[in-house]
Amino acid sequence: MADARVVQWIGEKYEALRGTFNERTRRLWAASEARSLGHGGAAAVIAATGMTVCHFPPGTSKWNKIEHRMFCHITHNWRGRPLTSYAVIVQLIGGTTTTTGLQIRAELDTRAFVTKEKVTPEQLNRVRLKPAAFHGEWNYTIVPT
Repeated sequence: MADARVVQWIGEKYEALRGTFNERTRRLWAASEARSLGHGGAAAVIAATGMTVCHFPPGTSKWNKIEHRMFCHITHNWRGRPLTSYAVIVQLIGGTTTTTGLQIRAELDTRAFVTKEKVTPEQLNRVRLKPAAFHGEWNYTIVPT
């Protein structure tokens, strides 16, 4: 949970700039703010602005036609080659091109991520969620406090 002062500070900046944003610049601003805050930054921006969160349901990648179309080319590209390191895997994925010229861009993300971080029931109860009309279990707005 983001510090209340940080959320207030982001909210004040957002309100000051709000009239200058179109949809694209609003998203760019929010992403930049979240990135600059580091871990928990997205939650702080969402809490301050009331922007909506939409998650893809489990297994959604099966429905992504581009991803599904590329998978056979990726596996064809690396068939018979031992996957000995992350670098080899990224190189094989990134070196994939279809006969029509569609290419994949791949890079290894070496940043360290916090794992096994627990959210207490008390912390979760303090988050005000407003479920969306469509699949409210996946899509919701975090309502500013």
